[in-house]
Amino acid sequence: MTRTDDEVLDGIPVLAGQGRETTPLPGGLTNRNLRVRTDSGLDVVVRISSPDTGLLGVDRHAEFVNTLAAAATGVGAPVVDYLGGRGVLVVAFLPGRTWGDADVAANLPRLAAALRRLHAAPGFVGRFDMTVLRRRYLEVVQEKGFRLPDGYLDLEPWVQRAEDALALAPERLVPCHNDLLAANVLDDGGDLRIIDYEYSGMNEPSFELGNVVAEARLGPDALAELCAAYYGRHDPADAARAELWGFLARYGWTLWGVIQEGASELDFDFRAWSMAKLDPARELAHGPRFEGLLATVAGR
Repeated sequence: MTRTDDEVLDGIPVLAGQGRETTPLPGGLTNRNLRVRTDSGLDVVVRISSPDTGLLGVDRHAEFVNTLAAAATGVGAPVVDYLGGRGVLVVAFLPGRTWGDADVAANLPRLAAALRRLHAAPGFVGRFDMTVLRRRYLEVVQEKGFRLPDGYLDLEPWVQRAEDALALAPERLVPCHNDLLAANVLDDGGDLRIIDYEYSGMNEPSFELGNVVAEARLGPDALAELCAAYYGRHDPADAARAELWGFLARYGWTLWGVIQEGASELDFDFRAWSMAKLDPARELAHGPRFEGLLATVAGR
């Protein structure tokens, strides 16, 4: 642990003046996560981030407020402390193992139940809209001169058609996580817990469903099963809407990786990360399913 981390931990009221054992937790491309156990029996995760929004537009105060709301449903981790303006959030350590992509595929009904609980949380602060976020990210990329993947902008006509179809009959907005990687799900054998609310905000539930399946690199059958478990019905229009949102999510998150490649000091292959998003989006746009998805969503 670095001296900087020591100074941060010394400045957290619930940890000050106590003996502690600190263990870095894996993951986290925009922050550091430390598990801290104190002599008094406190067991917490300290999330250390840049206090400003930066190029990625993360609102740390919204993250704090929404983490509180998620905790109130029993889905999120209880908040122990928060240092506003200093990028420090302290939550209770939750036991359980972190999921991988195969766990998403094997537990779709359980995941749907957890998402229904989360989406019933008290209203989240902020509105997450991938159609707005990707345009903001593209402005950052172009202003900073970051390197777009070859052919990225060639997909804009397909993206615009997907946005137009989705705008015809928007869903009711609910509190959403919006960045639900498998690694953000904790499983202790009981009800699932969901952590890390950096991009949380009010959104359509179909975005959440489409995004989580896209992140886990699963196919249309898995998405149809998740939608049926979530909505309690088998309706092709539910899955089509979620799949279009998954397409837009991949296209938008590609730019997240481009920005990180240009600005981050981490030793991480953000180019490969971006292409893992863009390639499936390109495949869907140029494949036989795309027109049918548009027609199904537009005809609902």
